[in-house]
Amino acid sequence: MWIFYLKGSRYNVDVITPNTFLWHDYETFGANPRSDRPCQFAALRTNEALEPIEPPTLLYCQPAVDTLPHPMACLITGITPQYAMAHGEPEPKFAQQIFDIMSRPGTCVVGYNNFRFDDEVTRHLFWRNFLNPYSREYSNGNSRFDLINLLRLTRALRPEGMVWPNYDSGQPSFRLEDIAKSNGLDTDGAHDALVDVQNTLAIAKLVFEKQPKLWAWGMKLRDKNIIDELLSKGEPLLMASAFFAHRPEPISMVLPLARHPKFSNQWLAWDLMEDPSFWINQSPEMIEQALLGTPTDDEGDSPQRLPIVSIKTNQAPMLAPMSVWNPETHTRLELDAELAQNHEEMLSQRPDWVREVTRAFGERRFGQEGPIDPEADLYGGFIPRQDQSLVQRIPSLEGTALSGLEGAFSDPRLNTLLMRYRARYYPDTLNSEEHATWMADCHARRVEGRSGAGLTLAEYRAAIEAFAQEHPDRTDLVDALKAWAETAC
Repeated sequence: MWIFYLKGSRYNVDVITPNTFLWHDYETFGANPRSDRPCQFAALRTNEALEPIEPPTLLYCQPAVDTLPHPMACLITGITPQYAMAHGEPEPKFAQQIFDIMSRPGTCVVGYNNFRFDDEVTRHLFWRNFLNPYSREYSNGNSRFDLINLLRLTRALRPEGMVWPNYDSGQPSFRLEDIAKSNGLDTDGAHDALVDVQNTLAIAKLVFEKQPKLWAWGMKLRDKNIIDELLSKGEPLLMASAFFAHRPEPISMVLPLARHPKFSNQWLAWDLMEDPSFWINQSPEMIEQALLGTPTDDEGDSPQRLPIVSIKTNQAPMLAPMSVWNPETHTRLELDAELAQNHEEMLSQRPDWVREVTRAFGERRFGQEGPIDPEADLYGGFIPRQDQSLVQRIPSLEGTALSGLEGAFSDPRLNTLLMRYRARYYPDTLNSEEHATWMADCHARRVEGRSGAGLTLAEYRAAIEAFAQEHPDRTDLVDALKAWAETAC
């Protein structure tokens, strides 16, 4: 239904659109979503019945002159930097188009494994191009969803109606290509963004049609208030997550312990298939080593993993009440309800230890030591209030309007981003001093290897040589990649 209302005194009419899903996917020039750049984007908008309501979107992004692709990424996607340069848009325009379609009111942006990858690509793409990295995720009735987690829950609890692939080891496979192929979908164009979007939508339709109640439940879990309500009861829940990938199915019973002491949108929960007595008897130092993943002995062995999962309320975690449990599920999933109850009782008897572990999570150090490249440092802090107005203006400025802004931000990250933005897309606006700064910056990243800045030229050339030996039949790709090194900054 279209809803109209009057705004102001002069019959200005705003249109509130119905909720829609935007199914999307990126192809990139590497596997690191913070530093490797997108080369292709595809999206398809559907209504809530998963019926397409607009033609698909397919965009290519021109690589910047100071970026280097990973050879294997080009082999997988079939997209060379030269092809993207010829068929794509400069990254600021590419980013703005994506920002606009994702920001349409009532949009739920959906992907496949997008919480771990595509959403990080989007956030860092927007960050580099002075667009709000987060607003499209929550403002104007918008939300986001990751189909892979719903598939984990579906396979575990309600597998009927779909064919579920396994690896040779017998462990479940949740690779998009494997699930698509097992269910009769066309995978010849896998790793083309539009083909992957179409397959993601087709798989979602199977869940929507075969398990409509589970689909509806998954959609509710986009609301973090519902997640908070489930967790605040302190009762055992079923949870499907990659955290449990070592189990026969990626699901377990969890007990909410407490809200994360540092991050309000996270909760800590215990994996009830794991015996807490081992950890209750460990020293605080052992707990800290487990949290940090630091070696515990002279041999450099990694510590045993602390069986506490962090549940992010803004990432639609796939939780389900224990009422969905049944004898068939009990046997197939190899989850022991009696054992889980015993472990719950152990934890309830040691609230002091639970508080201590919760405190340790609050003191846990995140991120890497030492300096990180500003373009990969989105999470290094929110944009200062005094910089926000200018940040919002940058995308609308061109050419000489960008001159004279060097050093205008109080946040040094933004000053570096602006210098690179001008150097890549408006090089004529640089004076001799700024040009020298740009060349020194390129040298620091491409020769010296600044952390978080992607491949160095030496790494790139070594990767090409290794690729050439592994794929002697792809001299065309090798030649294209070598040629790109000669044109790159």
